Amino acid sequence: MRCARIFSGSSHPGLSDSICERLGTSTAKCRLRKFANGETSVEVGCSVRDQDVFIVQSGSQNVNDSIIELLILISACKGGSANKITAVMPYFPYSKQSKKKSHRGAITARMVANLLHVAGVDHVITVDLHASQMQGFFRNPVDNLYAEPLLARWIRYNIPDWRNCVVVSKNPGGTKRVTQLADVLKLNFALITTDRRRVQHDGWMSSRMQSHRHSPAESENGVEVDEPVTAGPTNGTYLNGITNGMGGLGISEPSPPLRPTDSMANSVILPPHPQDDFDDEYTDDQAQSVTYGRLVQGHIVDDDYPSPSPSQSTVADMDPMLASIHSLHSLRATDDALGGTIDTHNSDDEEEADAVSGTERMITLVGDVKGRTVLLLDDMIDRSATWIAAAEHCKKRADARRVVCLATHGVFGGDCLKEMDACEYIDQVVVTNSFPIDAAKMPGGKTDGFAPSGAGTRGKLTVIDLSMLLGEAIRRNHNGESVSALFQNFMD
Repeated sequence: MRCARIFSGSSHPGLSDSICERLGTSTAKCRLRKFANGETSVEVGCSVRDQDVFIVQSGSQNVNDSIIELLILISACKGGSANKITAVMPYFPYSKQSKKKSHRGAITARMVANLLHVAGVDHVITVDLHASQMQGFFRNPVDNLYAEPLLARWIRYNIPDWRNCVVVSKNPGGTKRVTQLADVLKLNFALITTDRRRVQHDGWMSSRMQSHRHSPAESENGVEVDEPVTAGPTNGTYLNGITNGMGGLGISEPSPPLRPTDSMANSVILPPHPQDDFDDEYTDDQAQSVTYGRLVQGHIVDDDYPSPSPSQSTVADMDPMLASIHSLHSLRATDDALGGTIDTHNSDDEEEADAVSGTERMITLVGDVKGRTVLLLDDMIDRSATWIAAAEHCKKRADARRVVCLATHGVFGGDCLKEMDACEYIDQVVVTNSFPIDAAKMPGGKTDGFAPSGAGTRGKLTVIDLSMLLGEAIRRNHNGESVSALFQNFMD
């Protein structure tokens, strides 16, 4: 390309070289180094006057160094009278911190966007932001490209029975992403949700229990009979001592836990529901598409597995009113970054299965995956707990045939990749090369089968190359062409 310079940061040089190769050019000369005291030094080795500058720098394991290096490089090109500076960031750092998770937290993603603007960036190209609303953090144009067309193409070419697959979201936050891929491939989709407020009553509550209005009638000698409903408290209370009266604060002394009776063996006493009039329309087919499971210490257990001791239960298992009081624990000093609470790392988009001893949750799959291949989809793979729990639930309780985990960004924090590779319920892991994967985390600790750009296949891991998508975005941006075609799916 004429009048254009492509610089490569130190985070992902293999991806930068692959992009330049597709564009028929080479990376511009630039010297990146660190002083003895840890400071970053950048020296631009060519003229950038009146040139369109593209700086390829993704997030990496050394995320803070990558950001500072990018900012210094942008400032150096700005001082060199560059015509336009575009930051190409396949993985946007700190994208998971796009909102305040506590009253004293920080919106770090917005701060990074402000730093880029102050440094002098004119345009940003990225792939699959954790939240699309993050584009509002920038004062400059942002092209948020999608890896969905590449994932859809990989599915069509590498899964023989892909028309019989089911796209599954492992948490409610990824429902929109899942439905988009399902619409493109004309597939069914399903949803997995984890109830963090599961109430425990000495282990007598079954993991497959549904509310009374959603429970199929029990049968005696093959004849369906209605279960007698035990009358609740007569003083206006339902459960946990919460009253409907106006006296005082409306809170009475906590009542003792309800003990199971013959009529309560498979039901729960709940307040009247406004949709109870529609019980006649409920069929057993609806119940068969919902699969429940008990999640203890991050793994699916049988119904007869002993429940954790009440003394080990978390705040989420307490009385709702008491839990709201205990939630003030954030006023105490903690060791979490940004002054957040103990739950800061658990976003609503990715609820990690709590592996602390004594915790139990209920995991629910809404959809039919029996005998089918499950495509677990999310925007990134950072920790393995929720992926393993979802895959284990799909295979053990929902009788899925195969489970393939797909994501755009393979962050693989800690031992995530090793744990997913060792999991017997996960058949394949598919990501893109937007984030550089350390060779030590590769299956077997080797990079055999992978190109210098990081794309390739080894063991369960498959990495899809993004260089074609990013290279075309750079070419169209430089020539002033529309990038709308990059958001479309091609049935090739």
